[in-house]
Amino acid sequence: MTREQEQLAREAKAIVALAFRNGPIEDCHAGLECPECAGRSRYSGITQPEMKEIMKAAVNRMYTLLLYRSTNPERFDAMMRLGSLFTRKWDKPVELSPLDF
Repeated sequence: MTREQEQLAREAKAIVALAFRNGPIEDCHAGLECPECAGRSRYSGITQPEMKEIMKAAVNRMYTLLLYRSTNPERFDAMMRLGSLFTRKWDKPVELSPLDF
């Protein structure tokens, strides 16, 4: 990996931790597993209102981070350092094909 790719990988993981992982989805994840539907992908463990809250929080956090990146680089760097604290044991990201989206 080039130095630029390593920096992008660190930022990607930090952004996911801050914008998604440490948001409302953690509340859903922290609850008890449904004994009847656990491991059965046919059944949803997240309600529509929960999904709406998760996505809204992720978009707002992502918007804020991207805004910091362009208007307040010092704050963005501080947030990336904070987010990186949560991702030290995460796998390195890999580039996807456009068909994977």
